[in-house]
Amino acid sequence: MSKDQPASVQPARREFLRKSLTLIPVATLASSGMGSAVLADTAPAKPTEPASPTPARAYQPTFFTAEEWAFVSAAVAVLIPTDALGAGAAEAGVPEFIDRQLNTRYGSGGLWYMQGPFRPDAPSELGYQLKLNPQEIYRLGIAETDAWCQAQWGRGFAQLDAARQQQTLEALDSGQAAFTAVPAATFFNMLWLNTREGFFSDPLHGGNQGLAGWKLVGFPGARADFMDWVERDERYPFPPVSISGERG
Repeated sequence: MSKDQPASVQPARREFLRKSLTLIPVATLASSGMGSAVLADTAPAKPTEPASPTPARAYQPTFFTAEEWAFVSAAVAVLIPTDALGAGAAEAGVPEFIDRQLNTRYGSGGLWYMQGPFRPDAPSELGYQLKLNPQEIYRLGIAETDAWCQAQWGRGFAQLDAARQQQTLEALDSGQAAFTAVPAATFFNMLWLNTREGFFSDPLHGGNQGLAGWKLVGFPGARADFMDWVERDERYPFPPVSISGERG
């Protein structure tokens, strides 16, 4: 977060998301059909009067505990906030996306090579070097973040005001928060990556409800054909369509 743009300028985070979508690995977005076409949108949309964001649909988490769910809901709302450009990650159902994703083979590490030797101090170009799978990273990371917040301010993360939540996430991102069970930056990087994935995935995976992410970047979604617009340096003029046929 702090590496991407000044923490004090929340609208800049929206512009960052719109212009740097390629930071999300293409493989993670394959099921939504997202690709290089989205990069053709470099011109911002004409300003319109934004509608009030619709809350995310009711959902009962199956992986997260109630305390963990409160943490994730609060954290993603800080990472991608609701503002004049539209709904944020919480309203777009990103917590649901993350909860559902952690109940897949991805969450249990079934898609990763999880055999030793594990060398946490190895250069990053050698890939992931911890013995923890994503489920464990979230469980340990949330517990350690809440403990760090309790030590700093006497409250868990979800009970803090927005400014201190922002400060906490910056401490995780920079490694200023010293954890013992999992590196703070590793947990933050996974949370931030999964938040972006959920915000830009097809709604059938739980996130991007109301097609909020696609409308932000001008992505056409699962339309049958938009290749004649790929090379144009202008915004795609038609609303996005999800795999299920939902229109933005």
